[in-house]
Amino acid sequence: MFRIATWNVNSIRVRLQHVLQWLEQQKPDVLALQETKITDENFPSDEFTARDYHVVFSGQKTFNGVAIVSRWKPENVITSLPGLDDDQKRVLCTDIKGIKVLNLYVPNGSEVGSEKFAYKLYWFSHLHPFVAKLAAKSGKMIILGDFNIAPEDRDVHDPDAWEGNVLVSEPERMEFRKLLAAGFTDIFRSFEQAENSFSWWDYRAAAFRRNRGLRIDHILASKVLADKCTGCRIDKGPRKLERPSDHAPVSADFKI
Repeated sequence: MFRIATWNVNSIRVRLQHVLQWLEQQKPDVLALQETKITDENFPSDEFTARDYHVVFSGQKTFNGVAIVSRWKPENVITSLPGLDDDQKRVLCTDIKGIKVLNLYVPNGSEVGSEKFAYKLYWFSHLHPFVAKLAAKSGKMIILGDFNIAPEDRDVHDPDAWEGNVLVSEPERMEFRKLLAAGFTDIFRSFEQAENSFSWWDYRAAAFRRNRGLRIDHILASKVLADKCTGCRIDKGPRKLERPSDHAPVSADFKI
């Protein structure tokens, strides 16, 4: 069994003990982290190596940042999208035990029509050819992370209230569908799930307690792996802890 997970931790400094506790409890083989918000020289690598995990990361101060924690040594590490002149640390790609793993922290987009929204779509225009190139080389591939996109209305607590807003707009959902069309499966939707299953809740207005959330953290698998997936779940437990991330981890198991 191979277990892979994704979690936007919203600062590895603040949430380190949450992550270590979750690793001990859930024992994933690979954990992709987003919004680590820490420079590479300050990343707490020793905490993971002491627990027999390898770790690779690409970070910056205060914003963004991605990392991959793995039971096996990651190889062929890539930390940027080809052709994109950008210093934001949002991409981490590596080979782990014959599987191409692409960890993404997709730009939020701020609001539809803004410069940041245009940047989000521009960023995707560089992601798609990169994914196509990787997929052509490897039949076993997983794309996971914080996509900052709720793909369907059932991934939104109040679709009418969110209609036309960032994270749920049609242009963003189209970018998500392009990834699926490239040969990937939204693993969470391969299984029967409870209604109103979300992975992110705003800190404000008691959103978590009221379950007013969005499903924006995803695991996409190529067909070879999708056919071997035995389950996918959102773990709301860490969101109940003191000073939690606003995201919950999402994990998937594969019979490989």
